[in-house]
Amino acid sequence: MVCHKVGDMSKPVVGHGSAESHLPQDDKDFQDHVTVIKPLPLETSAGTPGGEFNPDSSYTDDGRDSKQVPTVPQPSSRMKHIKQEMAKNHLQFVRFEATDLHGVSRSKSIPAHFFQEKVIHGVFMPRGYLELAPNPKDNEVDHIRATCFNSDIVLIPELSTFRVLPWAERTARVICDTFTVTGEPLLTSPRYIAKRQLNQLQDSGFSLLSAFIYDFCIFGVPEMINSKTISFPASTLLSNHDQPFIQELVDGLYHTGASVESFSSSTRPGQMEICFLPEFGIGSADNAFTLRSGVKEVARKYNYITSFFFETGFCNSGILSHSLWDVGGKENVFCSSSGTEQLTITGKKWLAGLLKHAAALSCLMAPAVSCRKRYSKEGKDQKERVPTTWGYNDNSCAFNIKCHGEKGTQIENKLGSATANPYLVLAATVAAGLDGLGSSDGALAGPDDSTELYPSQPSEIPLKLEDALVALEEDQCLRQALGETFIRYFVAMKKYELENEETDAERNKFLEYFI
Repeated sequence: MVCHKVGDMSKPVVGHGSAESHLPQDDKDFQDHVTVIKPLPLETSAGTPGGEFNPDSSYTDDGRDSKQVPTVPQPSSRMKHIKQEMAKNHLQFVRFEATDLHGVSRSKSIPAHFFQEKVIHGVFMPRGYLELAPNPKDNEVDHIRATCFNSDIVLIPELSTFRVLPWAERTARVICDTFTVTGEPLLTSPRYIAKRQLNQLQDSGFSLLSAFIYDFCIFGVPEMINSKTISFPASTLLSNHDQPFIQELVDGLYHTGASVESFSSSTRPGQMEICFLPEFGIGSADNAFTLRSGVKEVARKYNYITSFFFETGFCNSGILSHSLWDVGGKENVFCSSSGTEQLTITGKKWLAGLLKHAAALSCLMAPAVSCRKRYSKEGKDQKERVPTTWGYNDNSCAFNIKCHGEKGTQIENKLGSATANPYLVLAATVAAGLDGLGSSDGALAGPDDSTELYPSQPSEIPLKLEDALVALEEDQCLRQALGETFIRYFVAMKKYELENEETDAERNKFLEYFI
């Protein structure tokens, strides 16, 4: 492992290359968009390779400068390869998939012989399928800019994500980005927000290597499910020895581009843990997105139900393990050259950013009442907030620093639940880390050979979702990074859920929704 050491703590950190530097191969997914033809002739985007549309090239949150028109793509080697795959596997259908706010796949399937046409023009979908927004109440002003939830949006496929689905007969899928019918990126799209943050990281001279670690539970299908109460039989899988199901899941994920590093039974009956291999760029979130739909499809073939909730209503964990690298993907800048168990100055500043924004981060990473139960320990004293903890090789901490293993130093962000949207987890983590890199007052670090880190302000996590929403609204850094439009929409939706759902009803909805 080649390690890198960064100097003066008092100065904002910049990376080892510019935005024009060579990217890791997986980060080239930013250039794989094939774009929609806009109905009105506007200006074309200049300076993007091959005339392809770069959704971040002139973005502003209010959308004033986002009018760009893509051009008709020329046949590419990737498209030729896709045609060969379609013929080889006798494909009948292709799913155009996009993530909704909860990280659940929303898709439209098209006959395979229309695929090339839909690649050029996109697939239309009602906007409400993805944004899941409630109707405004009486006399309530809809403050989300230019939002019409009854309009259509366009799904534009990223061809690098085209895969034949092993668990669906003669069907492939392609992950899509979402645009308005006039060609502007959908400002509430979690995948677009994540890509934008990764671009910001690249502009600072860094790249992110990351992987998700998910827990999920497996239950036998009950004979009857009451409309209000879901009751599962007591006998669940006790270990990972049900090999046909697990083997098909892991092999299927591999063939969809999501490589599993390990899987195991976890601490509860029927609970499994699955760890992905780390990838640069958006790939880690794409892998998590694939798991969330793939695991339930494979489970149903074996008469199982999979859930990201425990039988008690608690959420399973969803950990983002990540490390910061130079823009070329050659050096881990968290890794100390001294050989001691410590973070570099760069790593300490990144961690300081995570600690500083932990309250707001928790809102995006534990976005339901049930998810936040895991932050508190059972006890007589019910507190409204708990301290944000960090440590070296300490799995009980919110941010666990691991300096061992072949991957080099990495930070596990353990604030997340398995029900959180992986694109939002990735985006918010990068935004908080970047703020730490650019701040001179985020933390007071000791000498280079010290493992200590002293945040300038104590960091606490609110246990109530209502308080977390306030923290998110007041966090100016995340508001700017994720966009005012998204923050206002996300908060409005969560407040609506809090007002209209009781705990039991929430559990049932999410259990049904996330299986």
